[in-house]
Amino acid sequence: MSHKAKKRFGQNFLVDTRIIADIVRCIQPKPADHMVEIGPGLGAMTRPLLQQLKKLHVIEIDRDLIARLESDYPQDNANTPLIIHAQDALQFNLTILPAPLRVVGNLPYNISSPLLFHFAKYAERIQDMYFMLQDEVVERMVAAPSTPAYGRLSVMLQYRFSMEKLMDVPPESFRPAPAVNSAIVRMTPLPPSEILVRDETLFAQIVAAAFGQRRKTLRNTLKNYLTETDFEHLKIDAQQRAENLGVAEFARIAVFVKSV
Repeated sequence: MSHKAKKRFGQNFLVDTRIIADIVRCIQPKPADHMVEIGPGLGAMTRPLLQQLKKLHVIEIDRDLIARLESDYPQDNANTPLIIHAQDALQFNLTILPAPLRVVGNLPYNISSPLLFHFAKYAERIQDMYFMLQDEVVERMVAAPSTPAYGRLSVMLQYRFSMEKLMDVPPESFRPAPAVNSAIVRMTPLPPSEILVRDETLFAQIVAAAFGQRRKTLRNTLKNYLTETDFEHLKIDAQQRAENLGVAEFARIAVFVKSV
């Protein structure tokens, strides 16, 4: 039974068995792991993962793909190794799954950033996450300050996760082939002692304001938060742009603003 990829779901199915094997080796699943796969699709990753896991949860929104999975793994069988959650991953509550949770998935590129922020909300329950994403997005996620790719996404993820780009995945590894290169990224939640942010809402507002007009200096973009005297107190050059500040400096600004 064939399945035509649906544009509205951003479907590009991984078919390269060598790449799939490499990804599974990166993940190193253990039998007792609590693992959830986002968007199992045609099961290219699902089946090799199940060879090493006792149980695997999957979240899928496409009813046609759900029907395919259910035909292979009947959900009325209490002993099925695959538990299917027919739902939009953006709306899924990860707290219903056992922790510590390992999350894997080939994320739809058209909603990758909202999905990343959604999963980040559950960081305290997560052991690690392995995602296939557009290479440009991965480069932004792992970017260092004062580099072209560094931006709001970099800061808002790096304050909470240690991230590493693991491997590139060429377009020909998919059907249909996307128009962009892809990559695998590993995200590991930082321990509480290393999280410098205390007021996440304020931190997010400051980061959004700073990067809202990238070419303007911090003096202009953060004028609603900091005075010239404040910049001097923080020992931050107001003539810099947002891209020049590291996560720790943004956290320091948020702590200061909260205290005044």
